[in-house]
This record gives sequence, C-alpha cells and structure tokens, in this order.
Amino acid sequence: MKITIRLIVSLVIVVALVALAFSLYQVNRERDRLAGDLERRSLILAESFQESLAPLIQSSGDLRLKRIVDRFGNRERLKGIVIFDRQGTVITATGSLSLNAKRPSAQAVNTILENRSVGNFLTIDGQQTYVFITPIAEENNEAVGALAMFYDSSYIDVHLREIWKHNLIQFMILSILVVFATVLVVRWSITGPIARLAEWMRDVRTVRPDTTGCDVPLRGDILSPLVSEVTELAQSLSIARKRAEEEARLRLKSESLWTPEGLKEYMRTALKGKKLFVVSNREPYMHVKEGRSVKSIVPAGGVVTALDPVMRICDGVWVAHGSGDADRETADVDGKVRVPPEEPAYTLKRVWLTKEEEDGYYNGFSNEGLWPLCHITHTRPEFRQEDWICYQKVNQIFVEALLTEIESEEAPLVLVQDYHLALLPLLIKKERPDAKVALFWHIPWSNPESFGICPWRQEILMGMLGADLIGFHIQFFCNNFLDTVDRFLESQIDWEEFSVRRGEHRALIKPFPISVGFDEGIVGPKEPQDRATLRETILKEIGVQATHIGVGVDRIDYTKGIPERFRAIERFLEKYPEFVEDLTFIELGAPSRDHIRKYRELIAETEEIVEKVNRRFQTRKWKPIVFLKALHSHEEINRYYKAADFCMVTSLHDGMNLVAKEFVVAQSDHSGVLILSQFAGASRELRDALIVNPYDIEEMADAIKSALTLDVSERRERMRRMHTIVKEHNIYRWAGKLIGELTHVRLADE
Repeated sequence: MKITIRLIVSLVIVVALVALAFSLYQVNRERDRLAGDLERRSLILAESFQESLAPLIQSSGDLRLKRIVDRFGNRERLKGIVIFDRQGTVITATGSLSLNAKRPSAQAVNTILENRSVGNFLTIDGQQTYVFITPIAEENNEAVGALAMFYDSSYIDVHLREIWKHNLIQFMILSILVVFATVLVVRWSITGPIARLAEWMRDVRTVRPDTTGCDVPLRGDILSPLVSEVTELAQSLSIARKRAEEEARLRLKSESLWTPEGLKEYMRTALKGKKLFVVSNREPYMHVKEGRSVKSIVPAGGVVTALDPVMRICDGVWVAHGSGDADRETADVDGKVRVPPEEPAYTLKRVWLTKEEEDGYYNGFSNEGLWPLCHITHTRPEFRQEDWICYQKVNQIFVEALLTEIESEEAPLVLVQDYHLALLPLLIKKERPDAKVALFWHIPWSNPESFGICPWRQEILMGMLGADLIGFHIQFFCNNFLDTVDRFLESQIDWEEFSVRRGEHRALIKPFPISVGFDEGIVGPKEPQDRATLRETILKEIGVQATHIGVGVDRIDYTKGIPERFRAIERFLEKYPEFVEDLTFIELGAPSRDHIRKYRELIAETEEIVEKVNRRFQTRKWKPIVFLKALHSHEEINRYYKAADFCMVTSLHDGMNLVAKEFVVAQSDHSGVLILSQFAGASRELRDALIVNPYDIEEMADAIKSALTLDVSERRERMRRMHTIVKEHNIYRWAGKLIGELTHVRLADE
C-alpha cells in the first residue's frame, strides 16, 4: 500500500508541475495576444484621427476637438481619449475620465519628442487600464501633439482567470484518472501477482494437494524475471521436503541412506565447528582460459563430489596443485581463491610447480613408478633417482603450504588424497603432532612381493604410516598393506583391530569403498527415456545399423583391459556368428598421459585391434566396434549408458572402478547387464554383475552371449539389487564414514 501511495503522489506531483508549466505558458501567450489586439485597435483608431486632429491643435480648435473626443470616447472598452499639445499639456479629454488620467503626462512629452507610439498597462483609480499614446504629426511628419487612448483591460484578467480555472479543472480530472490508472496497473501488474505468488508459495510450503509444485502463477507481468528464481526455490523446497520424507521413512525402517544434506548435517555434528584441511594433487575447481574470458570447471572425479559439500559447511581449506592455465591470475598473492565461484564457501590454496617438478613428481615417480607398481598388470615400473628426489621435494612443498594454513588451528583435521602425496602424513606429524591426519589411497595396494620392487619402499611406508587413519577401497587392499608393512618395517601389527604401531604412534587401516552420487531414489525417479529411441538416435549418429549395443567407458590406460575387451568381442563373433550385424560395441575412450611412452604404445595397439576386428567382420552398414577417442561429458556418457544392453568393465587391476557404479545408476529401468572384472574393487559389492576374468578371452565372449540372452526378469532382478547397493553405499556415505572416523581418532597424548 505504501508503494502505491508513493507512486500516486509522485505521479500527481509530476502532473501538477507539467500542468503548471503549461498553464503559465498558455496565460503568457494569451496575455500577449490580447495586448497585441488592443495595440492594433489603438493604431487603427489613431490613424483615423491623424488628419483631422493636427490642424485643430495648431489652430486651437478646442471646441471641435472636444466634440471629436466626446463622439469617439464611448466606444467598446474605450474609457476615454485625451489630447495633449506639444508641451504635454492636456488640451481636451473625455469627460468620463478621472482627473488622474487628465493630468499633464511626461510620457506624452516623450512620445512627441521621440515621435513614436507607446502602449502599456497601468492601474488607474484601482482599475487595470491599457494606455496607448501616439504622436499627432503634420504633413512634414513633425509632431504637434499627442493622442492618448484609455481602454478598460480588466477583461483580460477575467479571461486569464478563466484559463487558470479551466486548467485547474483539467488537472483535477487528470489527477483522478492518473490515480485510478495507477491503482489499476499496480493491482494488475504488481500487488495482484505478488498476492498470487504469496498464495502459491504458501500452498507449496503447506503442501496443499492441488498445488502443482513448480507452476508459478505469473504470466508476462513485470515480475516475470523472478519466475526462474522462484521456480528454483520451489524446486529446492520440494526436493528438500521429499528428501526429508524419504529419510524419515528410512529411519522408520531402521535404514541409513546418505544424501548431500544428510552428509552436511552429520559433518556439522562430527566436526563441531572445526575446519577440514584437504590436500590433493587435483584441485576441486580449475580456471582455464576460453578465448578472452576465464572459465571455472570442475575436474571429473567422485572425490570432489563427496568432499565439496563437506568443505562448504566447515569453511575448510583445500590445498592442491594449480594446473589450470588461468589459475595464477584468479588467485591472490598467496595462491588462494574462494570457491565455488558462484557461491564462495571455502578456500582453495594452490601450490605452484615448475614443469620439471611436475614431470618428475607426477609423470615420473607417481605415474611411471607407483601407478604400475600398485596395479599388477605386468607393466614394468620405472624408478629413477631424479624422479624420487623431485617427488620428495614436491611433497615438502605441499606440506609447507599446508602448515601455513593450519598454523593457528588447534588439533587440525587433515585429509590427504592418494599416492601422489604418500610422504605427506609423516611430514605433517613431524611439525604438528597434534594434527589428526587421514590418508586415502585411491588405487590398489599390491602384495609384498610386488611392492618390494620399489627401491624406496621403506620411505613410502613410513611416510604413509605417519597418518592416524589410512583408507583403502576394500579389505583385500588393507590386508596387502599390512602384509607389506610386516615384511619391510619393524612395527607392531594388531590384526584384530587392523592397526600398525611404531613407537608411540598408531595408524588404523580400514576399508572405505568409494562410490558415486545417487539422488534418484531420494528426489523421485525421473521419467525414463525410451531405450529403443535413444539407441536408434545413437546408432544414427555413429552411422551404424544394429539391434544391440554394448558400451565401455574408460580412460585409455593399460590397467583397464581395453585390448582384452576387443579381443573378447572378436572371439564372441567367431563363436556366435548369428550376432554378426546384430551387436555393435561402442568404446568411449578418454586419452590419458600420452606423453608417456607406454600410453602411446597402448593407443596404437588398441587402434590396431579395432581396425583388425572391423576389417574382418564389418559390412556396408554395420561394424562390430566403434572407438570414440575423445573427452566426453558426463551427460554424453550417460546417454550411452542408458541405451546400452550391457557395459563391459574389464580392468586388469583396479581400486574400485566407478564406471561400473555409474552404469548401474543410469539403468533406471533395470534392463542393462554389467560385465565386471573380478580384479576391480567394485566386484566385491556388485556381485550380481557377470563377473569375469579379463585375461580369459573365452569366458568374456561367453559373458557377452549371456548378457544378450539373459532372461528379462533375471536381468532386471540382478540390476535392481545392484541399484539398491549403489544407492545405499554412495559417495556421501564414503565421505561421512571416512571423515567421521578421522574425527574419532584418539592421539597418543589424549
């Protein structure tokens, strides 16, 4: 109401000012016009007197002058006439004129001397009077006297007052119309929509049965820019309500389902206001140049998905290598930047490395040494002294960056990520014994014999055991790690509680199976896309005609068993020729580490096998393998997951392999089949997949046949059970269990 009143008052003031300005302009113009009319009338009358008055003035014909003055002095609005001689003395005047008008006039003298006419408005005896004085000249144009005509000009004021009165009435009518129109427009376009919006939001909040949820009642009003924001708010409210209802339902069933919101609430309780410090090689947000602008991207990976909500609620600090080409220009002098960009909630501290340091630490020791060492794929690790020196140096750089951040923190909580930073826990503990440190190892841990290849095995183990908590994906890797420690270090191992004690320090070793995000079962199932239509679209895109689709999604790495997979496809078509021109297998391969020779050789080998199989079996409109080598978005990959009849995950050795779980999540209709390597950590959880030995080509070929011919009911029942497992053991559970365990660690002096 106040807004409406302010708007009305403002508009009325503006209209009043405009009306006033217009009225002043109109009155002035009308006054000038009427005065001009009087002047013209006076000139005409004066010219008619000229010839007869001049001789009479010179001959002193006062009587005749008197008759002329009396005869013409009673014309319309003419109050009278006065005739002056050359000295400005009154010769004769109309009798009805007052004495003030008949007095000698200095103005008449000036008119005679200057020989020009003068007209102006005077107040005589309280009346507005227009006086026009003009010289009376002889034939030689010499003035011999002056003629003054007095007009009653009061009618001009009356006329001008009528104009003001008329304009005032117009202003009042216009003001009433403005008020009416303003009230109507405000009610129609502002207060009305706001009232409807408020009523709709109240209905959404109170969950009225007839509320549509996101159909905002605004149709082209000036408030329409709010529609998207209000819709997002309504959707968030609806999602939060459904999640709360689902979680309440699960609590009644004594079940535990982790969600982003549930993780946040759990972390608020577990952290008790403390910050979490995460250290990893990969940063959660990377800034890259895109033309002249800078774009923020989130690197792929489940770790960011899991830890980002935790970091947001505790305003934590994430220390990572700044690898984006625009990272330096977006960070401050200390390498810090607040993230996420759209809603800053925690600090990302970037560590800068030279190209030589990155090559030695990351490409060299980490990926040519530790990676093949831990993945038992018969790829020989390469250990070089200069890489090891660089690895130690970079770990020291990371720890110095972290120590600066935790300097003022009491008993800080630190989570170190992966094999790139194996030395970090011990380096942290040397400087900050009060810190609680966890290390999560994202890749497998090999047996003692294999790990013994590493020349610096003891240094690696001692660095890791500086942590209070060491996490692996599965119990098997925990067992291997304890066996390795038992083999190469003097330590006290407790096999019952799975811990290692060295001196006064104890490290717990526990499995924390990583997973993927899973919200489908919480926020309500999305409408499944028709598999046949999606399959037809994809086949048309790749230019192939087929009935069935198989899919593989991998980073091109020698641990993923991609060549073995393609050989299994070849063997399948040999054994079961009825599937020729029926099955097309699509491999989405993301190039990786192609600066390392083994990876370049792998790409060449893979492309050679694809060409060989296709050359052997393909027809004009069909080919058995389509190899799409590129970086694919999650949305694009998800389309292939949904369209595929089966997915092959044939890792020769893998910590977990989240592709298997992503495929399960994408199967909303439970129609797909997962073929899973027994050497992938996911096989410990997803037991309803078709488990295969990736080195056994015959077994994999038969598994493909089973995937395509499996009974529909059995296929759906298998996928439904895996769906439930991934739903319950999701990425939020992983983060909650890992960080929760870290907060409960008891140090030696506690």
